[in-house]
Amino acid sequence: MSVTDLPTLNATLNSITAILLMYGFVLIKSGQKEKHKKIMISALISSSLFLTSYLFYHYSVGSVAYQRYDWTRTLYFAILIPHTILAVGMLPFIFVAVWRALHDQFDRHKRIVRWLWPVWMYVSVTGVAVYFMLYHVSG
Repeated sequence: MSVTDLPTLNATLNSITAILLMYGFVLIKSGQKEKHKKIMISALISSSLFLTSYLFYHYSVGSVAYQRYDWTRTLYFAILIPHTILAVGMLPFIFVAVWRALHDQFDRHKRIVRWLWPVWMYVSVTGVAVYFMLYHVSG
């Protein structure tokens, strides 16, 4: 695997994270707390692997510009800007949510994940959209 393969790996990890988040949601809604815990830890690991790979990639290659100057450019930035702001902003809240769950503070955990889960889903799904636009539409 080379550095040029990392964007595809990152999109794959984002997709896996989104699937795990959805499955974790279904599990907790059906009362399967232990399975939910395992799946959500898997989502956290997948997201952590993504972040590590993403940072390494951009450290290695720098910023990657969107190459098209048509209507897709506006769409690209309309997706990218909130994606980036929310991705950075949610990190401390993920740590708080995980800490609360692991310390059996489920009422407090539920309060934060009511809004954190949809944000994490949005960031995971739009991360894949950004990948496709940047590497398969742009240029």
